[in-house]
Amino acid sequence: MKVISTNLGKPVFFEWNGEKQATGIYKYPVDGPLLLKEEDVAGDTVSDRRVHGGIFKACYLFSSDFYPYWKEKYPDLKWNWGMFGENLTVAGLDESELMIGNIYQLGTALVQITEPREPCYKLGIRFGTQDILKQFIDHGHPGTYIRILKTGQVQIGDELQLVEQAKRSLSTKQLYEQLFARKKNPNLLQLAVENEALPIRKREKLKKLLERGKAP
Repeated sequence: MKVISTNLGKPVFFEWNGEKQATGIYKYPVDGPLLLKEEDVAGDTVSDRRVHGGIFKACYLFSSDFYPYWKEKYPDLKWNWGMFGENLTVAGLDESELMIGNIYQLGTALVQITEPREPCYKLGIRFGTQDILKQFIDHGHPGTYIRILKTGQVQIGDELQLVEQAKRSLSTKQLYEQLFARKKNPNLLQLAVENEALPIRKREKLKKLLERGKAP
């Protein structure tokens, strides 16, 4: 898993339901390394910190492997790395191998896998259609957010090097599938609820789903 592009965004303003809003999803490749800070990436735009940025969503990684798939679906878009709002475009990123809680060395930073990206209407704004949301969910490759355990710089060519394998965990892909599955897997939900690499609010939400499934 190697970084092939470092991306930052400036605020872009748009109207949604009659209100003027801002987004930082319009990210583009930049020269030089990124500084991964505890709650965000230096120089990046985080327009709504209720759902982006913060300790558990400090930086977003997306795989370059699936760009050809999306380019074929949206050939008229002006394509570049950063199209999905990712700070780091990573070759070989495989959500089925990324366990929630895994710790990696990434450049001079130490990072931890936290949770998959759940698409919102702002992805639809960038792609010009809200149809992308269901397509993104169905495709099953959401990328991942990371927690910054040690701040540091990341540049093109840096690789995710496993430092510590999470115990009693589930993969990013498994969690993503459970978030949208009609029929939940209680064993996987239990693993997520017990996983401290996930934010407490997410775990509480998953716990309610688990308890609802156990109700007679």
